[in-house]
Amino acid sequence: MASDMNTEMMDQRGKNFRINGDRLWDALMEMAKIGPGVAGGNNRQTLTDEDAEGRRLYQSWCEAEGLEMGLDKMGTMFARREGTDPSLPPVMVGSHLDTQPTGGKYDGVLGVLAGLEIIRTLNETGIRTRHPIEVVNWTNEEGTRFSPPMMASGVFAGVHTLDWAYGRTDAGGKTVGGELERIGWIGDEEVGARKLAAFFELHIEQGPILEDENIDIGVVTHGQGLNWLQVTLTGKEAHTGSTPMPKRVNAGLGMARITQLVDEIAWSHAPLAVGAVGHCDVYPNSRNIIPGKVVFTVDLRHPKQQVIDDMEARLRAGAAEICKEIGLEMEIEQAGKFDPVEFDDGCVGAIRRAAQRLGYSHRDIVSGAGHDACWINRIAPTAMIMCPCVDGLSHNEAEDITKDWATAGADVLFHAVVETAGIVDD
Repeated sequence: MASDMNTEMMDQRGKNFRINGDRLWDALMEMAKIGPGVAGGNNRQTLTDEDAEGRRLYQSWCEAEGLEMGLDKMGTMFARREGTDPSLPPVMVGSHLDTQPTGGKYDGVLGVLAGLEIIRTLNETGIRTRHPIEVVNWTNEEGTRFSPPMMASGVFAGVHTLDWAYGRTDAGGKTVGGELERIGWIGDEEVGARKLAAFFELHIEQGPILEDENIDIGVVTHGQGLNWLQVTLTGKEAHTGSTPMPKRVNAGLGMARITQLVDEIAWSHAPLAVGAVGHCDVYPNSRNIIPGKVVFTVDLRHPKQQVIDDMEARLRAGAAEICKEIGLEMEIEQAGKFDPVEFDDGCVGAIRRAAQRLGYSHRDIVSGAGHDACWINRIAPTAMIMCPCVDGLSHNEAEDITKDWATAGADVLFHAVVETAGIVDD
């Protein structure tokens, strides 16, 4: 991590170090021309022809800056600017270029192109760093076409195996491995073989807190853990018109009451806990039949595992009481789980110092969404920066940020990365 000498040097000289906000914005707009959506955003899903085109544009920009491009077997791109001591592991910075089917111009892309802007600024100013710096584009962060999300970073961190990831299929039966080969972005480098000193990721908040509080920078200290539970309630199908109310065993009623219970449990752990019922299937799904069966998912999230555990325990106990009262049978299965993330104190400190040094307003924040940084945090010191987004809207073509927000986030990213990589004082 950054030494006291690195910090002192950045404090003395670094206030004048700023990225070119206009150049960063122009790059964002140029990338957004590839895989345009239908309503002003982007549809550049992973391992599509559009993804390949976006990768080629990004590669051309990296080559213009003299960067060496590495490519691993998951198609993750590593653009390297050498340090004065090549034996040192690189400081990595980046995110992802793939989008949702109805994605915005900034989710993920900002983090990659802000990393490229760091390199452009270093080259322009002639600043050298001890550690190499690598700008990373992780494959399939979104997980829309191929589940799960954060796939390549998960393989890199040892969470998934390469063979398992290669075998994941999309709705048409095409595999990750096959599509990587088809678009020409499958490399020879073993996934995870590349070591790193630290990883930083800039991302839009995807929530309303920073904009609502008029804060420039979110210093991400934690990532929320999540617990997905699939609940199956079984009652008895019956005619909605001729079945007396006391005779009904209504699975739909049970789901409604459990939905309310989930909301109450989340509110009891305010302000950081969230919970909701998302997907649901009702059987037989007829307008004049009382539901005999429902299957639905409950999503519980909090940055502390003990709170998630408490939320699940209360859900199970409360749902059992509801089912007993109505006469329903209940089954609860674990549908997914992600442990809470606590980002590295040293990396978080570098971000906080950068915001203070540059005069940007900032506050600690918890990420409610998963990001590549959450997996990389398992194997290297890691932290995230967030900038506001309009109305907290993301995964939507209407997603929007301002040039000033992007510039502030990239400025802070620049300082945190360069401080960690260490300026060589000629």
